[in-house]
Amino acid sequence: MSTLLFLASEPEGPHALRPLLDTVLDALRDGGRARGGPLPAGGPEAVAARVRDAVGDVLPDEGDPDALRALVHALAEGAADPAHPLCAAHLHCPPLAIATAADLAASALNPSMDSWDQAPAASELEALVTRELAAEIYRGWLGGVGGAAGAGRLSGPSRPTGPAPADAVASLTPTALITTGGTESNQLALLLAREAHGSNVRLVIGANAHHSLPRAAWLLGLPDPVVVPAPAGTLDPAALDEALSTLPGPRLVAATAGTTDAGLIDPLPEIAAVCRARGARLHIDAAYGGPLLFSHRHRAKLTGLAAADTVTLDLHKLGWQPVAAGVLAVKDARDLTALHHRADYLNADDDTEAGLPDLLGRSLRTTRRPDVLKIAVTLKALGRTGLGTLVDQVCDHAREFAALVQEHPGFELYDAPTISTVLFRPAGAGDAAVAAVRRKLLLDGRAVLGRARLGGRLWLKATLLNPATRPGDLAGLLKLVEGTTPR
Repeated sequence: MSTLLFLASEPEGPHALRPLLDTVLDALRDGGRARGGPLPAGGPEAVAARVRDAVGDVLPDEGDPDALRALVHALAEGAADPAHPLCAAHLHCPPLAIATAADLAASALNPSMDSWDQAPAASELEALVTRELAAEIYRGWLGGVGGAAGAGRLSGPSRPTGPAPADAVASLTPTALITTGGTESNQLALLLAREAHGSNVRLVIGANAHHSLPRAAWLLGLPDPVVVPAPAGTLDPAALDEALSTLPGPRLVAATAGTTDAGLIDPLPEIAAVCRARGARLHIDAAYGGPLLFSHRHRAKLTGLAAADTVTLDLHKLGWQPVAAGVLAVKDARDLTALHHRADYLNADDDTEAGLPDLLGRSLRTTRRPDVLKIAVTLKALGRTGLGTLVDQVCDHAREFAALVQEHPGFELYDAPTISTVLFRPAGAGDAAVAAVRRKLLLDGRAVLGRARLGGRLWLKATLLNPATRPGDLAGLLKLVEGTTPR
């Protein structure tokens, strides 16, 4: 029997997988060598042509036993490699090998997280991991640290205002949901606010907020968001207070801990205080910055995070997980009753009453992968110390690169990095020249840099997420940009 016809999790599955894994690993190696850099050279047309040649007939009459090797090779040759030190454009991390291996097990076993009888162990693992991640985010709040309790609760009949009494704090159980990423987490946060406080809840965001937030308001049929100025790249608490003072009805404020453009963190304690005083609910989009919690050196940057009713966290950004690995932490698990849904074939009442866990209320999706496995393996294998070390390393790289930029007379630095993003541009260059430099590097396949418009100017963006980056790599990146900039 051909190994192509074996099922991954049947008794002979591991035997069939071993040679296939060798094929995949060899094709990844050979494809990466053929690429030769962080990105395939030649631009979209050249990449598309190579892929078309490798694929040939997508659905031939007779199968091709070389399909696995050929297509993995083509994908690797045409990939943007986030592990390459000169691939630094986006919040696109190189995944840890151990997380990738765990993801293989998830694919082989293929649990579907929509009913207990499809995912017995995975459902319990998800419950354990999400509970711990929520406790990590809300640890200070549950302990009464910083006077943040109740800071984000909405006024109105369903939510008290002001600091929560000790017995109320004790009655709340933080939890978390596994999502596909920040966009889904932000959508769920707005949905929970709408269901708790009505369809007239008004979203209030900074001008620096992620695009998924106003899009989620549109998707959920909420009023147009109120946009508060962010003149220094972060939400202005005074402007927020002024906006809330004249805005009637329930309000949901969304702050950011790690902006996409510059990695900036809004003044969370001040924003929480304004929300507390004005009786507004608080959501914090910490998709990028949330894993700073693992670092003893950097976690203080997230002071105020525990004041939020909901928190977005992406471990496929600063957590070195394969996509997808999103999280939405929820301070009060009772808010999740809004997601309750009944389908008799998945969570019949009598099954639930008999003790079978109900998974449908954990997501708006029905079928979903056990993405929790790779997260659980990483947390267990590395621990807080190991993850914190990785966070510290990429933050150190950002400071080192910023110092190189600042010391170079041919470049201008936007500001000192807050997390691991550095914005810079060739001194004296106009926006058109900055954009052209970036595109030239992309088309040549020599470096992958992002772009950000702040302060009315276009900047090159280096998002450093590779802990293995060396000082020589950083100096080489700057020299490469210098050599590409028109004189």
